[in-house]
Amino acid sequence: MTREGDTGEPRPAARNQGQGQGRGAGATMEKPPRAPEPPGASEPPEPPAPGHPGSEEAPPGAADGGPGAGEGKAGRFWSVRRAPAGIVALLLFAGIGVLLYDVASVRAGRSGMAWRRTLTDELAGRRLDDAYLLAGAAVVAALGLWLLVLALTPGKRSLLAMRPDIPQVRAGLERSAAALVLRDRAMEISGVQSVRVTVTRRKVRARAAAHFRDLEEVRGDLDRVLREGIGELGLARRPDLSVHVRRPAKRR
Repeated sequence: MTREGDTGEPRPAARNQGQGQGRGAGATMEKPPRAPEPPGASEPPEPPAPGHPGSEEAPPGAADGGPGAGEGKAGRFWSVRRAPAGIVALLLFAGIGVLLYDVASVRAGRSGMAWRRTLTDELAGRRLDDAYLLAGAAVVAALGLWLLVLALTPGKRSLLAMRPDIPQVRAGLERSAAALVLRDRAMEISGVQSVRVTVTRRKVRARAAAHFRDLEEVRGDLDRVLREGIGELGLARRPDLSVHVRRPAKRR
């Protein structure tokens, strides 16, 4: 006999519920199968979850290899030039202040300063080919050229720019620190007695002394290890490598 409303067919929902409870002790859980939707029906997309301030998200461009992936161009660090700027500012302030004071004194009916009258008379009486006049002009031109060079060059040659792996974050590495890291890597090679590493913006020079093993083998190991070390430094511009290996000098 069957109850009223019971057709005698198995209940899939109850069977699926029992299977889900049996798998609850495992590491993963599966969602129950959903009924097929009629053709043409679409489910509205779920709104994206709001980002948490402390959550870590991939920087823009990291997935497609853009500037966020470390392929952006990193410029050099510019020096603020505090000392030259301060000296020039103090000299201009002092000179203009004295000149304005002298002009105000003359306008007030007093006589001008003796140095200004002497300078005016000398400039009016000397010819343009005078040696002192040419020497003074050369000094002023040299100072102006020096100021232009300071204004147009970045400075901070001891800093090597690193790859911009994180947007809006600029990092630099001291050349001395890079040379120390590469020297320690080179000293781990068998046969190397001493090594000297010099790092510039364009080239890395390594000069090593090997007291045993073949020089070509030591040179090959040095070239491989130093190239790996340069790549691990994360520099924006990879410098060239020059390796020289020799035998140490014999002691007398």
